[in-house]
Amino acid sequence: MRGLQGRVALVTGAGAGIGAAVATRLAEEGALVAVVDRDEAAAKAVAATLDGAVGIGADVADSAQVAAAVAEAAKLGDHIHIVVNIAGNSRPAMFKKMEEEAFQSVLDVHLTGTYRVTQAALPHLPEDGTGRILNTTSAAGLVGTIGQANYAAAKAGLIGLTKSLAKELARKGITANAVAPLAATAMTETVRTNPKFAEKQLERIPLGRWAEPAEVAGTYAFLASDDAAYITGQVLAVDGGTVI
Repeated sequence: MRGLQGRVALVTGAGAGIGAAVATRLAEEGALVAVVDRDEAAAKAVAATLDGAVGIGADVADSAQVAAAVAEAAKLGDHIHIVVNIAGNSRPAMFKKMEEEAFQSVLDVHLTGTYRVTQAALPHLPEDGTGRILNTTSAAGLVGTIGQANYAAAKAGLIGLTKSLAKELARKGITANAVAPLAATAMTETVRTNPKFAEKQLERIPLGRWAEPAEVAGTYAFLASDDAAYITGQVLAVDGGTVI
């Protein structure tokens, strides 16, 4: 990817799964990566495998921890060029049984967490056309889902946030896009391994399989690169054709 060498990237939820894969791919492309995760040991373990990376423990649901993480990431260079919001959680339940705490918890991590990280990092983003904000939505945010109204609501909210950021920040040369991935991670383990759900879910994927996290990481790297400098406000589904 053009233009990633030496740029600083902050990736949340990067202790495992898609976040770790994205942090790894960006580092392979030459970026200096701040690997951020609520599990500090996991963040440091991933960072230890990457050249020029630093592992930071921070919960995106805590504003003070977010501010500290951004300040630490900013030490990697003159700017934070790339902000990748991947941190997430899951509290599934049918809507009639969903408790308010579970609904709010998912919004607080996915949607408000993205707000916290992006707002804290914004003063560090350059205004020379290299600033990138990459958010993570999903098919649930595009078409809804059964048993995860909280998750779908958060992911739909992220689409609106991304498009608004794209319009608001365009004048500063900063792009904002969202990726809607579908991959074999801890968050999808239940629907991948439970016989009650697994077969039906695979039937919804035209390519008939789950992606590995590394297969979707390249999309984030592309959108972070100079090759995507004229792309903003878009949602790119990387889901085997689930949403067409």
